[in-house]
Amino acid sequence: MMKNFSSSPLHSNNQQPPNHVRERNNRKYSLLSALPLRFSLRGYGFCMATLFLFCFGSLFYQLNGGPPKILLDIRQYLGESTYLDDHGPPVPRVLPFPSQVVYNRVGKCGSRTVVILLRLLAEKHQFNLVSSDIHNKTRLTKHEQVDLMKNISNIPQPFLYTRHVHFLNFTRFRIEQPVYINIIRDPINRFLSNYFFRRFGDWRGEQNHLIRTPGMKDDERYLDINVCILENYPECSNPRVFYIIPYFCGQHPQCREPGVWALERAKQNVLENYLLVGILEELEDVLLLLERLLPHYFTGVLNIYKSPDYKKMGNMTGTVRKHTPTLEALQVLYHRMRYEYEFYNFIRDQFHLMKKKIGLKSVSQPPAHSPSFLRELALRTPEPLDEEEELDADLEDANSWLVHP
Repeated sequence: MMKNFSSSPLHSNNQQPPNHVRERNNRKYSLLSALPLRFSLRGYGFCMATLFLFCFGSLFYQLNGGPPKILLDIRQYLGESTYLDDHGPPVPRVLPFPSQVVYNRVGKCGSRTVVILLRLLAEKHQFNLVSSDIHNKTRLTKHEQVDLMKNISNIPQPFLYTRHVHFLNFTRFRIEQPVYINIIRDPINRFLSNYFFRRFGDWRGEQNHLIRTPGMKDDERYLDINVCILENYPECSNPRVFYIIPYFCGQHPQCREPGVWALERAKQNVLENYLLVGILEELEDVLLLLERLLPHYFTGVLNIYKSPDYKKMGNMTGTVRKHTPTLEALQVLYHRMRYEYEFYNFIRDQFHLMKKKIGLKSVSQPPAHSPSFLRELALRTPEPLDEEEELDADLEDANSWLVHP
């Protein structure tokens, strides 16, 4: 007898599946519906962890002055390519060379004359001129040196910074060294100009000396310069008359001690760090050389210097009541300044060598300062000048008491 399977409940088209099958299918669908929710929570946690690591890494970067080692390792693993590597840096502004110039001006060596010129030139040539009004802080502590050098380096280029300050060695503190320029003059002439300027000022104002030295008593203000020199007053003795060399020697304490060490270090710094050191006795040639060497700063400076309008301003910088000491006082002063004169002669020779290299022919003939000139000085020492006679301290020819070879 054959069994009829077509009538079996399992093969009937309208027959419903058993209950246990339906329950198994329902559980399967419920598990699948929960999967998207589980994936969303996992992704959310991953994002939060990534954000936390980024914030922690940024904080670590700022606190330690650089990125954590793990970030450097990741960057090395991924490659060193950056946006700048792929696209190149932006086109930089074309700057003249040199674009950083420092004029650590020596007191009473024509610096006010040059600063007036620089103000006119800065407006004409659009460079940044920063002129410090600090006159009595030439020696700095290490901390003050670093602060000043950083401030100078942050001036927008091209710039020219000028201040009465002894030479600063930027490279010692791993800061880019600027180009230096300066001007000096005959040491005794500089001393005389400073001596009377402190007491009586210049032609810019009758009372400006009282502003500069308000605490000076009349006994000191009207002290005869011969007495000051011959009786060995501090103002007329070492180390006070050892003045020019420290501007080129630097901030080392030994630079303020008169001697061979400071002299030789000053010479070395001039040869290695100064583009030009001129002498005031040949100021027009100094300006001409600066125009050749730094045209983006000094082009046209000689025309301005010779203009009538400038002469009116320049004539106001002359020291008043200045007169020449006696022969005996000059002999004593020259002996005290022997290192200053050796440095001055060195600078004069270097300046003339520079003129020769550039092919500059000059009619200026400064005197050769040697001890022999004092022997002949007695026959030609001028009488003291009248108080009413007008002098130009920075530009006058105050070498009348020197022998011209």
